[in-house]
Amino acid sequence: MPKCQSVSRLTIAAGLSTAVALAALLLPMAAHAATVEADKPAASNPGELRICSSTVEAPFSAADSSGFEDRIAVVLARTMGRKPVFVRTQQPGIYLVRDELDKNHCDLVMGVDVSDERVLASKPYYRTGYVLVTKADRNITASDWQDGQIKDQARFAVRFYSPAETILKRIGRFEDNAAYMYSLVNFKSRRNQWVQVPGDRLVTEVANGEADVAIAFAPEVARYVKASSTPLRMTLISTDIDRPNAAPIPMHYDQAVGVRKNDPALRAEIDAALEKARPQIEAILTEEGIPLLDPNT
Repeated sequence: MPKCQSVSRLTIAAGLSTAVALAALLLPMAAHAATVEADKPAASNPGELRICSSTVEAPFSAADSSGFEDRIAVVLARTMGRKPVFVRTQQPGIYLVRDELDKNHCDLVMGVDVSDERVLASKPYYRTGYVLVTKADRNITASDWQDGQIKDQARFAVRFYSPAETILKRIGRFEDNAAYMYSLVNFKSRRNQWVQVPGDRLVTEVANGEADVAIAFAPEVARYVKASSTPLRMTLISTDIDRPNAAPIPMHYDQAVGVRKNDPALRAEIDAALEKARPQIEAILTEEGIPLLDPNT
């Protein structure tokens, strides 16, 4: 498990205790069902690029390859002169490194933090951060989570195990929102199992007026904010979370491609392809509605 203070998505985020993290990651793998192609074994082929992918990680990846990371992976593979082959699993994305990449079922994982110590990370192909989602007509323009426009709101929709939970604790809203937060997952317990609020649910809660603010990693919600029939505002959070005697929890992250630690040659090939495919990758990210930060590669 990485030693970094917090992470964006695919590794355990700030606010998740070690005990809970280990319990979630040691769940039985009965639901695991990885496939490459119907008649193709999970073996390496120099002419293919096997992409670790989850069927339950929309909008990042999906069974029909409609996720924006699926699309970027296809561009990457073709730029490398390889055939993109998706290795699908029904498990959440947090299991991709341990149960797919490390077992050589596939060659790479999209969208890892550059600091993820489980993998060799490529050069970043984009940088973004956590956002505040509100109704546009409320004119909430603050980017600092400590601002009265944010901390004085009553109801917050957030994803579990994320810096958003830490923010709620800092502004004194965690306990008040606990019952509401668990209602978003039908009061399913987080004990010894991975439970998460889908990004589209966060956006719907704000659009319908059930939540005043949603706090999420931008790629988790950007597509749904853009598609909402209710005008919404998505504001990048500008202020990190300071911690006594520890490094701050950052709100902005570089995203990279992760490969096995013993495969530096593949990482070098990916780095070269990312540079060549930069315009196509940025076009996909912009179409998705993800706010991009400098330095954006």
